[in-house]
Amino acid sequence: MKVILLGPPGVGKGTQAQKLQQERGLLQISTGDILRQAIKNQTNLGQQANDYLKRGELVPDDLMLSLIAETLFGDRAPQDYILDGFPRTIPQAEGLDKLFKQHGDNLDAVILLEADPQAIINRLSARRTCRQCNSVYNLLTNPPKHPQKCDACGGELYQREDDRIETIQRRLEVYTSQTAPLAEYYRQRGQLKTVSADGTPAEVFQRINDTLGG
Repeated sequence: MKVILLGPPGVGKGTQAQKLQQERGLLQISTGDILRQAIKNQTNLGQQANDYLKRGELVPDDLMLSLIAETLFGDRAPQDYILDGFPRTIPQAEGLDKLFKQHGDNLDAVILLEADPQAIINRLSARRTCRQCNSVYNLLTNPPKHPQKCDACGGELYQREDDRIETIQRRLEVYTSQTAPLAEYYRQRGQLKTVSADGTPAEVFQRINDTLGG
């Protein structure tokens, strides 16, 4: 089974991808991991990608697609996987479609996790991180026993820059303008399956599981 997982930042894609890997044996493949591994291994593609990252630039679509092709259709191509974080744009989706056609393969489903934007802002802005051991808490769903104090080590809890409301709003705006159109792209192809991300991770996973069937 080959699945793409879409959704706005903070909707829980990473959590659900991990659960799908544990429960259904779908290998979680994230573009971040692919990039880091290629750079670590100092492959030709990895070195090219690293040059862009060092300059603070986005890795171009054609280079990203080459890295994806190497991972999905190379010598160690996985049989069952979930793509987390790719594609992000229409050109990337079109390029991925071409790769599948070239290799005589198909996507089984595209899962779109949906949640109210304000709920995402509330949830992410409530996150607090320990300065000492990096434990993560949430003032709404997983609060520490003592305010601003880590349960594990007693360290100070703080709000990371990317958990501030203004930063979250910017990330959601980027998602809406760049990535959200992918939903319509896959909907027109009859591949999109929408799942509500409201509720506990276990509840959301059950919906995804039911949607995928089998």
